[in-house]
Amino acid sequence: MAKPVSIEVWNPRGRYRVVSTKPMPGTRWINLLVQQDCRLEICTEKKTILSVEDIIALMGDKCDGVIGQLTEDWGETLFAALSKAGGKAFSNMAVGYNNVDVNAANKYGVAVGNTPGVLTETTAELAASLSLAAARRIVEADEFMRAGLYDGWLPNLFVGNLLKGQTVGVIGAGRIGSAYARMMVEGFKMNLIYYDLYQATRLEKFVTAYGQFLKANGEQPVTWKRAATMDEVLREADVISLHPVLDKTTYHLINKESLASMKKEAVLVNCSRGPVIDEVALVEHLRRNPMFRVGLDVFEDEPYMKPGLADMKNAIVVPHIASASKWTREGMATLAALNVLGKIKGYPVWGDPNRVEPFLNENAPPPAACPSIVNSKALGLPVSKL
Repeated sequence: MAKPVSIEVWNPRGRYRVVSTKPMPGTRWINLLVQQDCRLEICTEKKTILSVEDIIALMGDKCDGVIGQLTEDWGETLFAALSKAGGKAFSNMAVGYNNVDVNAANKYGVAVGNTPGVLTETTAELAASLSLAAARRIVEADEFMRAGLYDGWLPNLFVGNLLKGQTVGVIGAGRIGSAYARMMVEGFKMNLIYYDLYQATRLEKFVTAYGQFLKANGEQPVTWKRAATMDEVLREADVISLHPVLDKTTYHLINKESLASMKKEAVLVNCSRGPVIDEVALVEHLRRNPMFRVGLDVFEDEPYMKPGLADMKNAIVVPHIASASKWTREGMATLAALNVLGKIKGYPVWGDPNRVEPFLNENAPPPAACPSIVNSKALGLPVSKL
């Protein structure tokens, strides 16, 4: 039996009991729940990841809904416990839900929420930041300076790669991949090669128009190409950013063979899902190819890195912070809370989960709808007409 977890309580006399497994950024999400007669209990336990037993203890005998995190194991055990406590709603504070057994949620009639639409630009910005930092060896140079090793300018000191005129490769040209591509094309005048199962028409039009603008002003125009295969992107691009969904076709997409097909001085960036890269193979490739560089925000066995990765000077590693801008994280908290609140109140599901601005406008009440319920069809939930 798990020990009771420490909590912070808002609106103790509220009619509906909602629990959050973590404190979340901002206060708007709290106010929205309290204003709708919810008693909110926020777990303040000093643990990075709550166990299944901890969450069961937190939910107790009566719980109308839970706001949780992508690090938690939401499977049969937790959904059974939530259902037994009278709960009908759970929302990840994340766009991904690999940690959620949606079939188990369906079995117990629990709506599963997520938070897409709010982290497109923020994630793309981090991917662009890692691309530039890796190409120009910024982290290595920063550590060099802090160690007091700099005693004067040298011609070969931390020579990296120029991005202008090079080719940026994007695997997965959805909302985030396309936003990243635009940043790299417009910001650094890079040519684009991308692979996606679907044609990225808007992205292609953007690159074409920008190329025409550059040409009209006497500069070299940028170009785009839709690759027939992922391997084509890996072979041709100087900087490659991964933005695919994680499924059996993309698990270990980057492995020993695909790494060998890339340019020796290429830059590889991953802000999508850790298991897209075979991390053991990556460590060995980095060791053998010191001018090959990577920027990683996610890891195969998160929160752990495979042995040797932390020792690689040609790797930049950051702790899953792609969505970590103030606006985005506060927005994610708001959307997660509104998913739970909407189900409790019997609201329909918002028609377009990527059009989130009406929910994030602090100067107006949010729509009477759940922003994004991933299993809405399976549960037969109505769609909002707003």
